[in-house]
Amino acid sequence: MEANRMEQLEALETLCQFNDRLLANLPTLSSELSEGRKSDTDAYLKSIIDAINWEISVMNSTSALLAEGNTPIDKEDFNQAILALGTALSSGNDSQTASALRNLIPHFKTLGSAAKEAVS
Repeated sequence: MEANRMEQLEALETLCQFNDRLLANLPTLSSELSEGRKSDTDAYLKSIIDAINWEISVMNSTSALLAEGNTPIDKEDFNQAILALGTALSSGNDSQTASALRNLIPHFKTLGSAAKEAVS
């Protein structure tokens, strides 16, 4: 049991580092999708989606540890924002995808805060 907790703490430490970078990149990608694509926007979008998926995976596997802290994560709202991103990506509408990415920022800020609280 203690080994599992240590693995979860390590995953959350890594998430904290990833999360800061993700939060720095979400507005940039959103701007590219809103204001004009660049030659690497599709690759950039894929890497951000991969990071989002990884963070969600870590969040799900460490949910008990995250719940011990004082920073609540509204999983229902978070899930709705993720579903909206999926819908936007499926539509191929850059403006809708940009909006969905912007709407995820507060959720990932909360996740980052909860993770930092858990590892400290």
